[in-house]
Amino acid sequence: MMFGDGGMGVWGFAFMTASTVLFWAVIILGIIALVRYLSRTADHGRSQDSTSSAERLLADRFARGEIDEEEYQRRLQVLGERARGR
Repeated sequence: MMFGDGGMGVWGFAFMTASTVLFWAVIILGIIALVRYLSRTADHGRSQDSTSSAERLLADRFARGEIDEEEYQRRLQVLGERARGR
């Protein structure tokens, strides 16, 4: 025998190696899943902020007289449809 009497043998060594690799694979995949989940949550919050900032920009243009009320209402409607479509 390779390891002599009382050793764990080839199969014990193979099992120990495979279980260690599996353990670290589960840990790494868990970290990747957590990062992806957190990045999706952050992206979702950003998309809502971008819509409200677009609405603020549109309101500012209307207040400065750059666009008329009809144009303002039409663009505001388009922004609302895009926000609901996401």
